[in-house]
Amino acid sequence: MSTPARNIAVLGATGSIGTSALDVIARHGDNLRATVLAAGGKVDALLALCERHRPEHAVIADEAGFPALREGLRERGLATQAHCGDQALVELVSSQVCDTVVAAIVGAAGLASTLAAARAGKRLLLANKESLVLAGELLMQAAHEAGACIVPIDSEHNAIFQCLPTAQTGGERADTRAHAGLKRILLTASGGPFRGRTRSDLTQVTPEQAVAHPKWSMGPKISVDSATLMNKGLEVIEAHHLFGVEGERIEVLVHPQSLVHSLVEFVDGSTLAQLGLPDMRTALAVGFGWPQRIESGVAGLDLLAHGRLDFERPDLEAFPCLRLAFEALAAGGTAPAVLNAANEVAVSAFLQRRVGFLAIPALVEDTLAALPPTPASSLAALREADTQARRHAEQAIGHAAQAYRA
Repeated sequence: MSTPARNIAVLGATGSIGTSALDVIARHGDNLRATVLAAGGKVDALLALCERHRPEHAVIADEAGFPALREGLRERGLATQAHCGDQALVELVSSQVCDTVVAAIVGAAGLASTLAAARAGKRLLLANKESLVLAGELLMQAAHEAGACIVPIDSEHNAIFQCLPTAQTGGERADTRAHAGLKRILLTASGGPFRGRTRSDLTQVTPEQAVAHPKWSMGPKISVDSATLMNKGLEVIEAHHLFGVEGERIEVLVHPQSLVHSLVEFVDGSTLAQLGLPDMRTALAVGFGWPQRIESGVAGLDLLAHGRLDFERPDLEAFPCLRLAFEALAAGGTAPAVLNAANEVAVSAFLQRRVGFLAIPALVEDTLAALPPTPASSLAALREADTQARRHAEQAIGHAAQAYRA
């Protein structure tokens, strides 16, 4: 069966997921085409990608980089049109220039373009956690109303997507929440670089140690989230929205081999799991081809070569960010937005060596306590909660930076 033809916007093109997406696209040049490439501020990297993939449009988020992007495209003799800023990106993903959007912009910065793609009824390969954590109800409602197909690209949610009986009728839309008989979801976690360490072992962790993930090649922010297990907490919230499952039916298992990407258990006693090598290109190929299967460049899994599969309970004392995420999901309203914003500020401060590793959960917990949840009734309300949480966390760092280094 041939690869379905798709015109694709890759948002976050210079990041690890964007790079993997473009690798899969290049393997199916007759049918998959990158028509929009977007990046944050890496003009030279974006220009190199434009030279290789020849998109119709290139977008740089940082307006200061626009002249260099425009001139760089001209000097290379490329017909690619240069754009800058969020509004240009929103307009492009809403237009006919693409039918598929890879949403891989890290952080809350990716929310506007992700929502725009959903509202435009695109096939949305969703790798931006914050869109669901901040505005899960709004995003899923927009996708439902516009007939958008959301295929999660996080390996764990992609595994669940593959294991659940999705409502595919040959059209573009996949209802990821069609799961009669589902008992619970089991999200797997690698455990990050500090698996097995106690809380006292983590007091002197450096940014270099935290970003050295044992399995995945990711950006610094996501790598630190993996080290604190906040990434798994955010994935719990994502799973709630994607699959319509309450937090009480979502569990986390530490699986250091990272070969079982997640499991779903049904009421009849059946448990289905999706396995594969830890490579994001598999999930991206699923997103581009679904319900067909297309080649991804990833080898098959040789279980005899890998030997054993281990599973452990997460240590919530050493890694309290996972507990905080479950609590924010249970609190509802704006609590997940506050959790996410405070975490972004705390991780940034840690990477800048302004606070220590254990300050990340401390700052998040302090911010959640200071800002009780309110109804998440609109995007404006969520943005206000995000702003307040960032302000509170920054002030806490400024007032007590030395204390947080302990």
